[in-house]
Amino acid sequence: MMFLSPTSGSVALEEMVKILHDFVQEEQEASYTLVIGTDSHTTRRSTTLVTAVIIHRIGKGARFFYRKRSSRPLFDLRTRIYRETELSLELVELLNRSGMSDLTSQWPLEIHIDIGQQGETKVLIQEICGWVTSVGYEARIKPMSFGASSVADRFAE
Repeated sequence: MMFLSPTSGSVALEEMVKILHDFVQEEQEASYTLVIGTDSHTTRRSTTLVTAVIIHRIGKGARFFYRKRSSRPLFDLRTRIYRETELSLELVELLNRSGMSDLTSQWPLEIHIDIGQQGETKVLIQEICGWVTSVGYEARIKPMSFGASSVADRFAE
């Protein structure tokens, strides 16, 4: 599984985990937040789904990686939001199995969801946020969901 980063280029999952650990080691006294968010873009032919992994050194920058995949077109908004959330949660579990569990247990882990109080997605807030919190993670929605609505969105087209 490969991820892309503006800083590190194309890296395998294991290398990404090492880079994230190294980033934390550079300033061990700093505070960090781990963010995972997915966004999508649908055309007549396909849906592009982008999942971003961000480690934010509070007040001092961040590193991010993203993974892009395509699927059959997902025209239904509910289906697309559920798939985005599912990909974010799957990646958390994969990261935990790949050596990130020390960071995910030490620092806050937020799942950023591309839904908000405005527009069609507001009817999904309770069920999607309930799903994320029921498996033990913090859910963030717009305008606080920059991992999905800014970082992942930037690469989804």
